Amino acid sequence: MLEILKAVLWGIVEGITEWLPISSTGHMILLDELIQLDVTDSFREMFLVVIQLGAILAVLLLYFQRLNPFSSGKTTRQKKETMTLWYKVVIGVIPAAVLGFLFDDWLDQHLYNYITVAVTLILYGVLFIIAENRNRNRRAVYDTLNALSYKTAFLIGMFQVLSLIPGTSRSGATILGAILLGTSRSVAAEFSFFLSIPVMFGASALKLVKFGFSFTGMEIAILLTGMAVAFVVSIGAIRFLLSYVKQNDFKVFGWYRIVLGLLVIIYFIAAA
Repeated sequence: MLEILKAVLWGIVEGITEWLPISSTGHMILLDELIQLDVTDSFREMFLVVIQLGAILAVLLLYFQRLNPFSSGKTTRQKKETMTLWYKVVIGVIPAAVLGFLFDDWLDQHLYNYITVAVTLILYGVLFIIAENRNRNRRAVYDTLNALSYKTAFLIGMFQVLSLIPGTSRSGATILGAILLGTSRSVAAEFSFFLSIPVMFGASALKLVKFGFSFTGMEIAILLTGMAVAFVVSIGAIRFLLSYVKQNDFKVFGWYRIVLGLLVIIYFIAAA
């Protein structure tokens, strides 16, 4: 029962941090230090990735109508626009999908540590503040997803490659990149959500295959609990972010990242 309660907490943290540009990995590393799941190392490694499936299902639920190109409620033009959006998502996913597949094991072995996480938390926190200051009086070039060009979609995907480095934050990298490329904050956030769909499904599938499908009853319960909680919490987090960016910039998340990065450094130095 205790492990199930821990899985609930992990699901809450995942559901919040996956969508806000504050690095779910950074929070997960800290959480793992404070509240460890009593599981094998191989299951823990898989769990930290596959729990994201719960979060991604929230995107599919909230945007099902918008992302469904076969909806009977859409006109022919709207169906074409939906397919075009999916083409842009596929183009945007290619860089991270290719490099993630090739270097997944190397990244886990060499960069999954608190130093990397702390540095990237602070670095991208600073970059968020700089980017928002730079764009303060600029008008967005792309204020709708339909206006987003294929070239820009691919370039945003190149920024997503940066999220392969732990602590960067997938949503943080894509949102920051999209803003620098001229999108509005709402377009940056939504396109980041959509890019996450194939990326998270692919990453989860890769981890499941590597782990194998030989689960104990407790492992299944932990995994499903974490995913279910992440799903519910993600719905609230996504709605909050979309509402927040209508009236506010991302600088508060930049400052939060800087503070968290410093706390990560202080914690691990004190624990050494």
